Amino acid sequence: MTESEKNLKSERIPPVISQSKISTEANQTGTWRFLRPGYDEKTAPCSAACPAGEDIGRIEMLAAKGDLDGAWETILGENPFPAVCGRVCFHPCEGVCNRGEFDSAIAIHGLERFIGDAGIRKKLSAPVPRHTKVSKRIAVAGAGPAGLSAAYFLARIGYGCDIFEAAPEPGGLLRWGIPQYRLPAAVLAAEIDRIESIGVKIHCNSPIHEGRLEGLQRDYDGLFVGCGEGRPIPLKIPGEELALDGLDFLRQMRQGKETCNGVRTAAVIGGGNTAIDVSRSLLRMGAKKVLLIYRRRREDMPAFAQEVELAIQEGVELVELRAPVRIERKDRDCRLILGPMRAEGTAQDGRARILPADGEEESLDVQSLYRAIGAEPAADWLRPSQKGDVERFSRSRIYYDQFPIIFGGDLTNPTKSVADAIGSGKEAAMLFDTLFAEGREAIHDRLQQCRVGQGKSLSMEMYLSGRRKTRNKEEVPFERINTEHFTKAPRQNTPLPGPAHVIGSFAETEKSFSEGAAQKEAERCFNCGICNDCDNCRLFCPEVSVNLSDPRTCEAAGLNRQIDYQYCKGCGICVVECPRDAMSLTEETTPL
Repeated sequence: MTESEKNLKSERIPPVISQSKISTEANQTGTWRFLRPGYDEKTAPCSAACPAGEDIGRIEMLAAKGDLDGAWETILGENPFPAVCGRVCFHPCEGVCNRGEFDSAIAIHGLERFIGDAGIRKKLSAPVPRHTKVSKRIAVAGAGPAGLSAAYFLARIGYGCDIFEAAPEPGGLLRWGIPQYRLPAAVLAAEIDRIESIGVKIHCNSPIHEGRLEGLQRDYDGLFVGCGEGRPIPLKIPGEELALDGLDFLRQMRQGKETCNGVRTAAVIGGGNTAIDVSRSLLRMGAKKVLLIYRRRREDMPAFAQEVELAIQEGVELVELRAPVRIERKDRDCRLILGPMRAEGTAQDGRARILPADGEEESLDVQSLYRAIGAEPAADWLRPSQKGDVERFSRSRIYYDQFPIIFGGDLTNPTKSVADAIGSGKEAAMLFDTLFAEGREAIHDRLQQCRVGQGKSLSMEMYLSGRRKTRNKEEVPFERINTEHFTKAPRQNTPLPGPAHVIGSFAETEKSFSEGAAQKEAERCFNCGICNDCDNCRLFCPEVSVNLSDPRTCEAAGLNRQIDYQYCKGCGICVVECPRDAMSLTEETTPL
């Protein structure tokens, strides 16, 4: 080919890549938009299900990035007991975890324990209370999880708080009702010390009774009653005085006063967590055989399913559909007479309706017999009155008079759990503060603003106008998770020893995650509804209109990205490619 032919060909064939000598910035393609994408952080279903209202998605996000201090502080914003709840909470959050529909739910329970223990090990301090002190003081009856939580949150808001506890040491059920193999005393002590460090004063051996109310009105501006239910519910059968109280057994065991050496067979009547704790403790204390007598079926037991499974693995024998009829003395033993029961239909609480069945009674001879069928308030004044000026809330009751009294914890919670007691204490702190600062008529709207999703739990971060307050209360369903951006990964489970290693030992049954396992598990979390800086919105934007920026200038507080609407066409690709539904697409209403 001659030189002239080459020149002619080059003139006719355009370059493969078009070239421009001018900028396209003048072409503001945002004027084409009729849909508007935006950052719209939403609520994770696990957070809505958490009785303490924790920001679980954010906690796991920080843990996955190795920021354990930040994760710990996020928990402490809503729950003063991360290491305790990481051991004893029944984790309803895991039951609604979106990851469970992908492969398996996140081990939120184990991660909380790991983060809580890290905070204790590193001696991290509790969040600093408001610099502005409130001139009012609140008295708290009971140093259990509800009372301690109420005082903790009131102190953070700026109130002076005194807790009055009847026992010689604080902790309530946490100290006296939960065995060491589930909750070591040192862990509880560390968390209580942290609460005291922000100014809460605890007065032990100082019970509050009805006769002290007049004196409290002179010294305090309100009273929170969270002393729990201290009187066991009777069996109402002949000979029941021969059965020992399960909670009293656990209390004496924690004081080192109980032993079961030489006991061949022990029986426990009940199906709740106390009955399970008594049964497992009896094995550890030397009982050769432990029978758990329950009038319903295993699936109807109110005890945590995992605790029931562990009890059976350790050797507790479950006797279902048998109800105690009477108890007799036989030499040094007890003879327990049981009647057969049958399940028929469904009761109002969703469990099977239990009725007496045809068949002969049977008898069991045991050396030790314990009842653990529940408890009730120890005095009539501890029952929040249904008459008079009483207002009901999800976990609390306020008795209005010249001196407001808020009842909470097990006295008012339909679910008797540590996490629900913590949520009740938090609710009480908000009730007192709103009552004093804005008046009674503002309470319902104020609390509604702080509700986590559509659940019952409240957020103190929302109450204090933190970033979480801007979050959409809409809960993220699994269908809105873009699973194309995730790969299946096995759940990291905390190790459990075999039954042979727990008999005769009160060492902790469940072990903690290693640091590597904890981070792997946190990385599995979808972080439903919140931005975790994955950058998909920026990477997939065809107009390059998503930019990194100063969080203070973003349209959504605290986020590190913003959309340049001069060039955004509203195609919605960023919304579709957001893995965790932290963005939304709405109709454009802003004049162009």
